Parts: sequence; C-alpha cells; structure tokens
Amino acid sequence: MTPWLVFAGVLLVAGLVPALVIGARDKAVVRLAGLQFGGAVAVLVLLALCASPGATSYLIVPLALVLLSYAGTLVFTRLLAE
Repeated sequence: MTPWLVFAGVLLVAGLVPALVIGARDKAVVRLAGLQFGGAVAVLVLLALCASPGATSYLIVPLALVLLSYAGTLVFTRLLAE
C-alpha cells in the first residue's frame, strides 16, 4: 500500500464520519455546513486516490466534484431561503 492510499483511507474515516454527523443535525444551517465539509473531504480523498497510482488523467473527477459541490450548496441555500 502506498502512503497516498493510507492517507485517503484515514481521511475517509476521519473526515466523512464527522461530516455525516454534522449533516444529520436538525437545523438547516448546520446541515449546510455538513454538506460543505463533506464536499471538501470528498475532493481531498479523490485527489489522494488520483495521486496514488500516478494517473493524472483521473484528476477531472475531483475537479468536477468541486463544481458540483459548489452548485449543490447554492441550490441548498436557495431552498433554505424559501
């Protein structure tokens, strides 16, 4: 196992579990913070997985996730305002 895979696994457990807990709270603003935190952790995990085998052609996946996470946050915020 490469250090990148170990880092991705640790980040997956240590980052996404708190994001899911935060995202499952009762207030909508707290859920929005969990959504933002989960998106950032998911991008970092995917970047670590892309760096692991050295295949830079897979870097489009985390970059697309960044854009989708931003758009999802805007939609959630718009629904929160209504």
